[in-house]
Amino acid sequence: MLNSGAESWHRKKGGGSTRNGRDSKPKMLGVKAFGGELITAGSIIVRQRGTKFHPGDNVGVGKDHTLYALVDGHVSFAVKGALSKHTVNVTAA
Repeated sequence: MLNSGAESWHRKKGGGSTRNGRDSKPKMLGVKAFGGELITAGSIIVRQRGTKFHPGDNVGVGKDHTLYALVDGHVSFAVKGALSKHTVNVTAA
């Protein structure tokens, strides 16, 4: 049987022609300072997408929803309201 040229005998695609191989770098999200921890003003408490955690007393919000301390103090987490909203507070030390 002869190969007429109409069918391919290759079983693998070439390495350069693949359409996979891309990945985004990790964003390092999550809680950075836990309850009871002593932090300084300006320290990041939570890096997040959206407001999973809401700011409470002495806590600021960045444009990417990052929560950070406005004063030196201890971090505390609380669940408030009928919607079980998670809030982050900093009590001044």
